[in-house]
Amino acid sequence: MWWDGFGGMGWWMMFGWLVMLAFWGGIIVLVVWGIKKLVERGSGLDITQKRDPLDIAKERYAKGDISKKEFERIKKDLS
Repeated sequence: MWWDGFGGMGWWMMFGWLVMLAFWGGIIVLVVWGIKKLVERGSGLDITQKRDPLDIAKERYAKGDISKKEFERIKKDLS
């Protein structure tokens, strides 16, 4: 008499897996978002901030990535 074919839990329980999927999907999205925010804050760089090409060349020269000749060429090209 009370048997509806879904174990007495109603037809809505048929969609319980969707609720569980949405729940865990939301948890995963929040974790990824939180990690991304922590990494961005920890790097000290604003990814929306545009850097001047000459400053990048100066930084590369200071680190020894490029020679003085290359730095002067880049500086001349950018002027």
